[in-house]
Amino acid sequence: MTDDLPRRSAVHALLADGTTVRIRPVVPEDREQLHGLYQGMSPENLRMRFFAVSPRSAALAADHACAPSGPGRRALLAERQGQVIGLAEYDRGQQSESAEMALAVAEGLHHRGVGTLLVEHLVSAARADGISTFTADALSENREVLRLFTDLGLRVIRHRDGPEVCCTIALDQDDAYLSAVEARGRIADVASLEPLLRPGTVAVVGAGRRPGSVGRALLRHLHAGGFTGRLLAVNPHVTSLLGVHSYSTVGALPVTPDLVVIATPATAVPAVAEECGKAGVRALVVVSAGLDATQAQTLLTACRTHGVRLVGPNCLGISNTDPALRLDATFAAGHPQPGTAGVAVQSGGVGIALLDGLSRLGIGVSTFVSLGDKYDVSGNDMLQWWESDGRTDLALLHLESFGNPRAFSRTARRVTRRMPVLTVDAGRTDAGRRAAASHTAAAATGTMTRQALFTQAGITATRSIGELLETAALFHAQPLPAGPRVGVVTNAGGAGVLVADACAEAGLTVPQPAAELVDDMSAVLPAGAAVGNPVDATAAVTEDELRVCLDRLVTYRGIDAIVVALVPTAVATATGDDLVRAVTSGPGRQDRPVALVRLEQDLPVRMLPATGGGMIPSYAEPQAVSRALAHAVRRAAWLARPAGTARIPEGMDASRAHELVDGYLAAHPDGGWLAPRPCAELLTCYGLPQSPWAWAETEEDAVHAARRLRGPDGRVVMKAHWPGLVHKTRHHAVHLDLQGDAQVRAAFRDFETRFAGLMTGAVVQPLAERGTELFAGVVQDEVFGPLVVFGLGGTATEVLADHAARLAPLTDHDVHDLIAAPRCAPLLFGETGGGPVDLEGLEQLLHRLSRMADDLPQLAEADFNPVLASPRGVTVLDARVRLVPRRPQDPYLRRLR
Repeated sequence: MTDDLPRRSAVHALLADGTTVRIRPVVPEDREQLHGLYQGMSPENLRMRFFAVSPRSAALAADHACAPSGPGRRALLAERQGQVIGLAEYDRGQQSESAEMALAVAEGLHHRGVGTLLVEHLVSAARADGISTFTADALSENREVLRLFTDLGLRVIRHRDGPEVCCTIALDQDDAYLSAVEARGRIADVASLEPLLRPGTVAVVGAGRRPGSVGRALLRHLHAGGFTGRLLAVNPHVTSLLGVHSYSTVGALPVTPDLVVIATPATAVPAVAEECGKAGVRALVVVSAGLDATQAQTLLTACRTHGVRLVGPNCLGISNTDPALRLDATFAAGHPQPGTAGVAVQSGGVGIALLDGLSRLGIGVSTFVSLGDKYDVSGNDMLQWWESDGRTDLALLHLESFGNPRAFSRTARRVTRRMPVLTVDAGRTDAGRRAAASHTAAAATGTMTRQALFTQAGITATRSIGELLETAALFHAQPLPAGPRVGVVTNAGGAGVLVADACAEAGLTVPQPAAELVDDMSAVLPAGAAVGNPVDATAAVTEDELRVCLDRLVTYRGIDAIVVALVPTAVATATGDDLVRAVTSGPGRQDRPVALVRLEQDLPVRMLPATGGGMIPSYAEPQAVSRALAHAVRRAAWLARPAGTARIPEGMDASRAHELVDGYLAAHPDGGWLAPRPCAELLTCYGLPQSPWAWAETEEDAVHAARRLRGPDGRVVMKAHWPGLVHKTRHHAVHLDLQGDAQVRAAFRDFETRFAGLMTGAVVQPLAERGTELFAGVVQDEVFGPLVVFGLGGTATEVLADHAARLAPLTDHDVHDLIAAPRCAPLLFGETGGGPVDLEGLEQLLHRLSRMADDLPQLAEADFNPVLASPRGVTVLDARVRLVPRRPQDPYLRRLR
């Protein structure tokens, strides 16, 4: 934050009732409105605010709020349609890390979350200013403000001082506080979406008389779909369209619609949106496409100014199949079937494909939203809606971009505990790895970043629309498997082999059955049957025999899922329908998934009704069922593991780290790579273990350093340095295994000769002991935040690309997954016979690296390569850190896009 925050730093956010307010810094021109804020208060509320009623209190308070802001003093106001409705401010005074806070809310607007929202924003500003606690005094009878402090989710200490209560509020942004902010945000978000997704009155603007127009199709869908609310049209040239009353303008409508669907040319959209806002409309769906930058900004400004939620522009529309509503404001070919799957997509084409596929599978839709260009309503909004709508139990997302991935991740982690969330990992193919200097940035592709987000949030990420539907079919119809063990049954040996291979390739196992099960099934199957896994029941198997076989398998505890591969033959029946009947009627009581594979099937996946209720998915190829089962196994494992916790390691000095970063950027406004000394000091602030080293600018410096640092074997390493050098090996800027003064002198002279005009000095270190060379680093993604990358290190780190990644802040589960995920993990766990490395030290390094990245948004890249791991410890042998000027952004602060 700067000392004179301009109006452009304003943000919009939602109150508890779903209305929109603008939060911004106070400027001197606000004095008259702030004075009016206090003058409009009742005497009782003035007494609660100032502890007494004085004619001058309002004027003095307004003057104080309008005083110039600085790092120790901030004043924020909330305004609605230009009217100030709340004020929050703090003043550090002479204190270093504590500030006094004051709050005021307009008369008649209490209990709507104005004060709480302002305090959340004030807390975020204070934390950025280095303030760790607020103090606030209140009359003991002012239960409302005391409850506000208590309900924030922050630690509050109270003590009485006569009629006053003195509160000390710790500003730690821990999980309890973030969860409280999330809960308030969810209530506000869902309330704001009510007019959009449960409207009582809908108007369509842009419906014409010309057949085939988008507006006419939307009106027809709403009318023919049986929308139970009131439906109106806006067209100045007619009085009725498709049996719906039409009016000349939005302002001429007999009632104010909750929702207006706009299907006009792009040039008319901003004016229609402004008219809707002035009329009191609460939600817009803009299907119009082709808005230029000015039109887009005008549209969004109108929505924000008047508190209107917006879907689109450039979208297919929205639908809510609730029988009590029957809202279908789309121009898709047909109406979505009612059901329990929530669908949100950015691409209208993908939306049509998903709706068609779900309909074909008999999986109905609860809510469908085509987000389009996603100016406002996002996937995060829809997750929160589905979480609370009481109808949705399966969420399908197609997102091409993320507005606030860290907030999305926290929401998704919570929602995926209640229902499966499936997505298509769109945009996997980068044109190439990013042009970046460090190993970390080269490894941190967009694909790796998105996959880290999906994995940590428990989202099931598929690679195509087809795979998404295949997996949705299994999740919708079958229970989750307890593990990866699959039992395969077939009436054709070759088909069983194909299924077994596909399962193994998907990471599932196909274990051999126990001897007693083999004996059991051999007794019921035809002669010649091969009772193993796969079970080849032969073409002669009958319906009854197959049913008994499956009955045995569904009670056998050695497998977690069953796949039945059937091929039609003329031995049992010409079509094999009786065998399908055996599958769908036998295992109706199972607690594990059962799926069919029918190689002759025309559709990739179908749903077959099971006797006694429920459905069984049938797939056309083994790879499809194995992919779906693998996703189900991963989801079951994610649900079985408790939520992770982010550790805060001891012995860190974040304040000193901020001083180092601020000092460097003051001297280097464009940023850059830290020299060895400040780089080492920054790592020391976070307790990151480093190899001893010394800086040498002359040949004699190098000799003295080598004498001091030589290990037991007497050998040292020398590395040349100049600003911007990252890949030392690539430039042959490293000399290893130097013994004696003569070799040290020769190495330094070699550097001076080859890097004349570049080299500013050299780093001398003792030659490290033997161990496993690893790599750890961080890259700050502009959208996703800090990504921690870990894997095999050394000179071949980019060639082998044996890396894993997770988004910071890391939990204990994330750290474990990072260590276990790379292919080199067996080396670390001692499975090759050498004994495990110091795993606790490795975990500590990753936790500390995560904390450093989370604390310092200016840290663009950190590259630790190699990190030496052995049973005796973990040491960073070489570290590079790049800083850039970047304002801190609070990813969890409640605000609209």
